[in-house]
Amino acid sequence: MTVYSKECLEYFLAHQEQLFDEPVAETPEEAEEFLDECMAQVVDSLDEVREYLSEDGMDVDDLTDEELADAAEVFSLPDGSYLIVEG
Repeated sequence: MTVYSKECLEYFLAHQEQLFDEPVAETPEEAEEFLDECMAQVVDSLDEVREYLSEDGMDVDDLTDEELADAAEVFSLPDGSYLIVEG
């Protein structure tokens, strides 16, 4: 079970429409439960995002760092880390 910071949960709640057409959570508790079910990951760098998605079978070799950061599954958190959520 990944531990999600308060800031991470709040950011996901505020930006979940980046990946989903309608809200999947309305409270931080619901967000944490949803992210746990999705096995969402928090990583420290775009290199780790690239590695994670590549290992998951996504073809990310030709994506620039900017394109990778703009992917719907990647949430750029205010602290500089990244939340990866596979919808």
